Amino acid sequence: MSFQLIEYAEASPEVRAVYEDIMATRKIDWVNNFWKALANHPQTLKRTWESLKEVMGPGQLDPLMKELIYVAVSVTNNCNYCIGSHGAAARKAGMDDSMLGELMAVVAMANETNRLAIGYQVPLDDVFKGAAMESSGS
Repeated sequence: MSFQLIEYAEASPEVRAVYEDIMATRKIDWVNNFWKALANHPQTLKRTWESLKEVMGPGQLDPLMKELIYVAVSVTNNCNYCIGSHGAAARKAGMDDSMLGELMAVVAMANETNRLAIGYQVPLDDVFKGAAMESSGS
């Protein structure tokens, strides 16, 4: 199943408003196919754009780190579109071939060890319980 890509000229005023925000926020003069596909359901387009803009905006993680995480998850989910679009964004944010190679090695290793832990049904060590989610007090 595929959806029509809604071009700016054919878009409703509601969709055009989101497209204009995308272009202004990203300082570009075009809207990519992901957003054009989501425009088939304007509420999903708007909700997804607002969420992505918030999550990928300024925070404790720098823009390159966020894009690298996005690429890693996209590789694991086998989303070629997201690998391409966020790979390009990661390159723009400073990722080079060496970083990409190291990222792919981490993704591959995490997938392998995750599957081993799942397959062996390894119980979590007490020392690790909650450790990743605990506050460091800062």
